[in-house]
Amino acid sequence: MPRSVSGAQTVRADHAVLRPLLALLIFVPLFQTPAPPQPATNQAPGNQSSGATVQPTATDPATITFSTATGLIVVPVHAGKTADYEAAIVALQEALSKAEDPETRAMAAGWRVFKSADTDAKSNALYIHVLAPVVAGVDYRPSLWLDKLLGGAPPELLAKYRDAFAAAPSKLGLVELAHMSVTPVPKPANASPQAPTPPKPGNGSSLEPHRRFN
Repeated sequence: MPRSVSGAQTVRADHAVLRPLLALLIFVPLFQTPAPPQPATNQAPGNQSSGATVQPTATDPATITFSTATGLIVVPVHAGKTADYEAAIVALQEALSKAEDPETRAMAAGWRVFKSADTDAKSNALYIHVLAPVVAGVDYRPSLWLDKLLGGAPPELLAKYRDAFAAAPSKLGLVELAHMSVTPVPKPANASPQAPTPPKPGNGSSLEPHRRFN
């Protein structure tokens, strides 16, 4: 009789151990990351050309493009890592200055980088990229251009460049309000043209024949 009691206790103990394991096996699939949905296309199967380029369905949030003629990029950099950031910018400057295609040279001609003499509220150094004029559709991230122009930038250079950021860059698209050396152009009047005043009854020419007959 004691053996049967001991066996029952052993079975209950085994169930107590297995029960949470079974629960874990049941719930684990619920936390698996679902496969990303495939982008839908409007073309029927078999009609796609082999040379077609698949366009991304979403824009990279880190992309730096502008829809205005002038743009600014403000980059906060850790005070102790300004040399790392500037090394990447100088490498980009050297690569852009040697570019031969007209489009890249035109973009480089309107891209200047300044270092602020003042720091931000957290004592970070501030670098300002002035883009005037902006080339429409161009992504102005220096890391992308380093990869493109150098055929793959040195990993150590890019790693130090990214670690130098104290916060994400801020971009500002600028629309000119006033050029202080030019005389302001008067704003057009917003008043609408006045509608013609209808003639008052009794004053029109239609009464003249009646008056002559009287």
